[in-house]
Amino acid sequence: MSNILIIEDEAAIRRVLVKILSEENENYQVFEAEDGLIGIERIRNEEFDLVLCDIKMPKMDGVEVLEAVKKIKPEVPVVMISGHGDLDTAVNTMRLGAFDYISKPPDLNRLLNTVRIALDSKELVVENTRLKKKVSQKYKMIGESQAISHIKEIIEKVAPSEARVLITGDNGTGKELVAHWLHQKSDRSKGPLIEVNCAAIPSELIESELFGHKKGSFTGASKDRAGKFEAANNGTIFLDEIGDMSLSAQAKVLRALQESKISRVGSDRDIKVNVRVIAATNKNLKIEIKEGRFREDLYHRLAVILINVPSLNERRDDIPLLIGHFSKKIAEEQGTTHKEFSKSAVSLLQEYDWTGNIRELRNVIERLIILGGEEVSEKDVKLFASK
Repeated sequence: MSNILIIEDEAAIRRVLVKILSEENENYQVFEAEDGLIGIERIRNEEFDLVLCDIKMPKMDGVEVLEAVKKIKPEVPVVMISGHGDLDTAVNTMRLGAFDYISKPPDLNRLLNTVRIALDSKELVVENTRLKKKVSQKYKMIGESQAISHIKEIIEKVAPSEARVLITGDNGTGKELVAHWLHQKSDRSKGPLIEVNCAAIPSELIESELFGHKKGSFTGASKDRAGKFEAANNGTIFLDEIGDMSLSAQAKVLRALQESKISRVGSDRDIKVNVRVIAATNKNLKIEIKEGRFREDLYHRLAVILINVPSLNERRDDIPLLIGHFSKKIAEEQGTTHKEFSKSAVSLLQEYDWTGNIRELRNVIERLIILGGEEVSEKDVKLFASK
């Protein structure tokens, strides 16, 4: 059932709209408000899937109503109802976020078609929001230690900017989580986040992977192919393990950062790209620079903001929170009952040397959930979490 609110000061037009919508679709439940103030009050306190709003009304006109709805319930589409003299204003409301407008007297087919499309669009917006929240939960940073709180503060400050970020830390510490948070909290969050694991791509293919190639540029290049930089246009590219990138690829990345353009392998044509670069590495790049394996000029381009992710051994206070988070998540994934960990079991896990960091901790928790008792005990930890 879709709830539709009609905000219209002319009672006759309200009755016509209610009659049309109620009779044409039994899944529409139609409500009324005779002015903008009443309409906004109802929107604050009730759930609506669509608002039809007149432009010229006493007390509060349609433009003011539209602006208020976009602040209160931005996911709800608003269709403006315009008189003959209101068409210019109706068109301007589209720039302010109105879904569409219909003219008085309303054409039956036009009205019903607009309502149907607007309701479909609202479902898509809600689903999109749900998926984004799901993604956000997947990459949620768990922890309240001083080190993690400091990283969260940096992300809040840096994310809205266009500054490049270099994330350092050991394997398994959560560098990917930091990159995702930076993107999700940035003005580019509606654009793509393209991830490239530089260590997983053979050196002879990394340039093609990043910048694309022309057909016939090398053996196996059977057709033109766009690279990751093009795919990330108007979004973010995350270059994970950039310390493993070849020097020739580094030179091309440097040019992309300096000139905001790339060229495909085998092509002389430049392609403009608008991409924010976030990089990560588990290597000490200053040592790599001294030994000639990493370009110093690229390092300084990437390291505008440096974020070092601490090892799990440096943030042991977060282990109880991580245990709770992973145990619930693993139970959901496996469709099993959530298991509690005894205080002594948690304390023992806090004493371990976590060389594999958070990734290792998650694996151990999964093992304990599968093999341990109804409540994971200290004995279970000693039996099944031995290093």
